[in-house]
Amino acid sequence: MTSQHSAESRHLQVTKDDRPASPEGPDVTTAHISAHGKKLRTRHVTMITLGGIIGASLFVGSANIVRTTGPAATLSYAVGGLFVFLAMRMLGEMAAARPAVGSFMEYARVGLGNWAAYVVGWLYWYFWVGVIAYEAVVGGGILHGWFPALPAWAGSLALLAIFVGTNLISLRMFGETEFWLASIKVIAIVVFLAAGLLFVLGLWPNATFSVSNLWVHGGFMPNGLGVVLSGISLVLFSYFGTEIAVMAAAESENPGKGIRQAANTVIWRVMLFYVGAILVIVTIVPWNLLPEPSVIAPFTYVFSMFGVPGAEVVMGLVIFTAVISVLNSGTYSASRMFAALAEQGLAPAVVAKRTTRGVPALAVIASTIGGLIATLVNFIAPSSGIYDFIMNSTGLVALFVYVFIAATQWSLRNKMTAEERSNLKLKVWLFPWLNIILILGAIGIVAIMMLSESGRTQVWTSFTAAGALVLFWPIVRKKIALQKEKEAVVRFSALEDTHQ
Repeated sequence: MTSQHSAESRHLQVTKDDRPASPEGPDVTTAHISAHGKKLRTRHVTMITLGGIIGASLFVGSANIVRTTGPAATLSYAVGGLFVFLAMRMLGEMAAARPAVGSFMEYARVGLGNWAAYVVGWLYWYFWVGVIAYEAVVGGGILHGWFPALPAWAGSLALLAIFVGTNLISLRMFGETEFWLASIKVIAIVVFLAAGLLFVLGLWPNATFSVSNLWVHGGFMPNGLGVVLSGISLVLFSYFGTEIAVMAAAESENPGKGIRQAANTVIWRVMLFYVGAILVIVTIVPWNLLPEPSVIAPFTYVFSMFGVPGAEVVMGLVIFTAVISVLNSGTYSASRMFAALAEQGLAPAVVAKRTTRGVPALAVIASTIGGLIATLVNFIAPSSGIYDFIMNSTGLVALFVYVFIAATQWSLRNKMTAEERSNLKLKVWLFPWLNIILILGAIGIVAIMMLSESGRTQVWTSFTAAGALVLFWPIVRKKIALQKEKEAVVRFSALEDTHQ
């Protein structure tokens, strides 16, 4: 009787897991969460949603785009944000119907097949391992600047140890840490926007009306439309990470609400935090007079113009907060994707095991080790080119993920019945035209990247990494086939026992 019950349970598991996502479809990928530890609270998901896209790429990297594009950098950020909004809306439709920790990887498996889940899941994990290494290196450098006696490599290792710890303790600890780190970033942006608006309008002490900076220094688009389009390919990667909110919502007390919130608010978050901040910068400072970020970060420079005492110190702390926040959330994202891959037989099964607090400990440790290796390579063999290859080869992952999201949502929507479509709690408009626009847009961005040397480097290294991953697919596919054969034998044996 026990054998029969076990076999039937496995059969039901496979049946539910392979069907299209629908509004009534329970999610088996999150079933284990309720049995372990405490889930994320609504405030955690809300702040992760708000602060998830605010990183050093905004506080520091935005200067390079402004210096190249001029005031029209606001257009680059706006159009890039539109692409992100479309992808998040499509992801939100699938996630609201079927919350899953593996998020788009799980939906790709159901909608397109195991091969799609394997490719997009491993690429996403690889991307965040690279991010973990990058943020650790940057954070170590900041600590070294503050404390010269502390070697940069030691600071990097210390940060990795701290955030593998916060992620290992419990899901709630990750959420609480990210809540406060994201809060600091959000407060800094809100203060910047409020003070900046007063400054631009001449309402700040010693300030003059400066809206004309948008067009008096060579025009709004001083270097032409081509540079603006090239800028889109750069800003798009600044936005990558918005999907973390959907993954976190799947482990929250109210998955449906969190997912809808993340998908519905992404557009105004992008417009307010990124487009709004860039607009403030280019109206306060003539674009051609903005210092290089290696000299002083744009936010720090503008804050100093406000006459804020200790602006450089304050913004240095905010930027450091942004770095370690991404390090924290990157560790979470990489580990959850690794565990989700293992749950579907696309990675070693042992990685999926969770502690009593609901943490996939081995996935956290393995992801951090990956980041640790890349970090050490940067310090031990900086001229080897390995670290640069890892950083460059993650350049197209955002586009790969967005294309898979668009194709998956297209496939799953077509598989739904008319009743299931009408019952969707969150729906993509103008289906499937927005899917087509997103896919063609991604192809267009790759074409634009091919026009520059740095862009071509990212394209070729990204395809090289993806190609290396595809080489291992036949081995994984064979493993999955053998596992299915074993399950079929078990079910057949159970049925024979029943008849006897």
